Amino acid sequence: MMEKITLKTSLGEIAVFRYADVPLSTPVIFLHGVYFDHHLWDKQIAAITDRTVMAIDMPLHGESNVNIKNGWSLSDCGDLLLEILDQLKIERVIAIGHSWGSMSIVRAASKDAGRFAGIGLCNMPFKASSGTEKILIRLQHMAMPFRNFYMQQAGKALMGKNSLKMQPELLQILITSMKKMSGKDIRYTDKAVRIDAEDASSLLRSLKVPSIALVGKEDYVGIPPLERIVTVDGGHVSPIEVPDEVNRMIREITGMVK
Repeated sequence: MMEKITLKTSLGEIAVFRYADVPLSTPVIFLHGVYFDHHLWDKQIAAITDRTVMAIDMPLHGESNVNIKNGWSLSDCGDLLLEILDQLKIERVIAIGHSWGSMSIVRAASKDAGRFAGIGLCNMPFKASSGTEKILIRLQHMAMPFRNFYMQQAGKALMGKNSLKMQPELLQILITSMKKMSGKDIRYTDKAVRIDAEDASSLLRSLKVPSIALVGKEDYVGIPPLERIVTVDGGHVSPIEVPDEVNRMIREITGMVK
């Protein structure tokens, strides 16, 4: 059974979804990437039966779209994760993130490593966007009035060519979650998470938490400076492009933790 919990946080009302309840093991928490919501992790959540599992809808995404404050940053998202753990009275957690979710987890772990028993970082951008990349993002926003076209192009940019050819239904997962967002929500998230994101290479090198990074062969993020790297087929949305490979990574992380 799934339980929805709405938490009043410093960034606004954040929806957290809790599945099962296994109190004697370290829980797992999932954070999704830009344009998606907690359903990005449905196949991973279904595969875990021996732990309490939670998934967050990030600010302005999914059901976390009420009273979200203006001016929040990527650093605030790291603080938000710690705030959620505090409110749920979770002392230690295994955190699994995709893209923006990974970026948030790393920032949280850099402030309070003791809260994390293990970390899985799927498709994590860790370099600051170049000037050219920032211009391209703003140019892409000019197509926002043509929402169907914009969403189709976003899918082609995020997912591997073969993934979309073999699994065209993947695009609908993205479209379903993007339809919940206004153009303003998309623009603001892109600014906070993509345009204004600072380089996180030093944070990754100084991580004091057992960590695995997973990267798609067609992913744009590059290879993070971590010891354990898993390379898989596909592009930037590994949790739905190659769910079995992501599940194996999660089993490896949870196998390190009681």
